[in-house]
Amino acid sequence: MQLAFILQTAAAGKPQSPLSSLIFFGAIIIIFYFFMIRPQMKKQKEMKTYREGLKKFDKVVTAGGIYGRIAEVGDKWVMLEIDTNVKIKVDKGSVVRTAEDILDQPKP
Repeated sequence: MQLAFILQTAAAGKPQSPLSSLIFFGAIIIIFYFFMIRPQMKKQKEMKTYREGLKKFDKVVTAGGIYGRIAEVGDKWVMLEIDTNVKIKVDKGSVVRTAEDILDQPKP
C-alpha cells in the first residue's frame, strides 16, 4: 500500500520522459529473451540433436507414452518394437526421451 502511494506521488511530481519508458520496455524485452526465448531455443536444439542421433536398439518413449526399442530408423520416422514381433511406425518428432530404466526391469 505504501509503495503504491510513493509511486503515485513520484509520478505526480514531474512528467516521465519518453526515453525512460523506451529504456524500460527495452529492458523488459531483453529480460524476456534471456529467461524465456533463449532457453526454449536451446532445448529445441538439444531435442533435434537427440532425434538425429537415434539408432537401432535404442530404448525410447514417445509423446503418447509408448515404450519401445527402435527396430529401424528412417529419415522422418522410426519403427518401434513394442513387444515380440509387434512393430509400429512413429514420427521421429514424437520420440521424447530414452527409456533405459523402464525396459530393463524384469516382468512380474
